[in-house]
Amino acid sequence: MVFCSLIRTFAPNMEQMHTREEKMEAFGRLLDVMDRLRVECPWDRKQTNESLRPNTIEETYELCDALIRNDQQEICKELGDVLLHVVFYGKIGEEKQQFDIADVCNKLCDKLIFRHPHVYGEAVAKDAEAVLESWEQIKLKEKDGNKTVLSGVPAALPSLIKAYRIQDKARNVGFDWEDKQDVWKKVREELDELEAELRKEDKQRSTEELGDFLFAVINAARLYKLNPDNALEMTNQKFTRRFNYIEQHSIRAGKPLTEMTLEEMDQLWNEAKEQERQTIKD
Repeated sequence: MVFCSLIRTFAPNMEQMHTREEKMEAFGRLLDVMDRLRVECPWDRKQTNESLRPNTIEETYELCDALIRNDQQEICKELGDVLLHVVFYGKIGEEKQQFDIADVCNKLCDKLIFRHPHVYGEAVAKDAEAVLESWEQIKLKEKDGNKTVLSGVPAALPSLIKAYRIQDKARNVGFDWEDKQDVWKKVREELDELEAELRKEDKQRSTEELGDFLFAVINAARLYKLNPDNALEMTNQKFTRRFNYIEQHSIRAGKPLTEMTLEEMDQLWNEAKEQERQTIKD
């Protein structure tokens, strides 16, 4: 989306990081820009929490895309877009006299301090795993915090990510496989049940069993410390690259995809795979 303001685009010089004073000055500059846009720009002035929400989702996904591509310049730019939305919501809250950006920052700091007693208190955590083990218990003790372990999982999360977070939160209170290798028995069990329902052509039961199978696969990924969402997106991008190779070949040959045989497409698919292998080797 395009805001009325002209946002300065730059490539950060990673060899010259800014001082704390410069960082504070930059954040203050952003607040000044937001204050002015909210008054002088017709588009910025009319925005509400509701109107901004779809754009916030889009900007977050664009950041996620840059992260998975490990494109540092794009990550920097997309972080700015997400930060703009954070400041925007803070400004709207201020106008409603409900909260402002200082409240946002202070609440975040208070939460981080409370959840890190091994840093700000007397607790001891020898490693990252120890921190995670106490994380959910700490959250349940917070004022206005989660009332149950799973209540902190947003209902609007994409299903794959939600499944991972549900499993991870349950793990944090001890509900998990004792031996991660045992999960494969569950994966095979769920696959067998799915195949059985598919043979019966029972769509409702097949859908339920497909969900159980996917949940089990996500559980296996988590236990082996693999991010299933990242893995699936990498495969999405890989499939897209290879399919685009087939389509580009068909365009050059003047032969529509619908007129190509599966064997012809498979041959081009394998060519695309081989080119990727050679690129990796190089």
